[in-house]
Amino acid sequence: MTSTIVGADTPFEVMGGGPGVRRLVNAFYDIMDTEPGYARLRALHASDLTAMRESLSGFLAGWLGGPRDWFTTHPGVCMMSLHRAMPIDAELAGQWTSAMAQALAAADIDPELVAALRDAFDRMAGGMTTH
Repeated sequence: MTSTIVGADTPFEVMGGGPGVRRLVNAFYDIMDTEPGYARLRALHASDLTAMRESLSGFLAGWLGGPRDWFTTHPGVCMMSLHRAMPIDAELAGQWTSAMAQALAAADIDPELVAALRDAFDRMAGGMTTH
């Protein structure tokens, strides 16, 4: 990828817009779905990941500065509240951040943006840990 964060309007654009976000999300769920080290994380999800792929793609698009359709259709909902009922401990949060780090590496994203996203995702996962 040749674009850089400097001079770009939004991280969404740096990532390649909707196709870039979907590439990341698909890589994440493919990794989570197939690698045995993420079995506990996978077990929290429905057998069909289609709806999750769509939802995470929509959320990330808006969160990264792209279309805010997910936020329009989920007014007042935040990721923390959506995950509050789940038993997210440090191990599970680590599985999520590890799978996402692999997905970021596989998704052909600008290295500066990857570093920023890994930091943000680490903070998010840590904030969702319940014990």
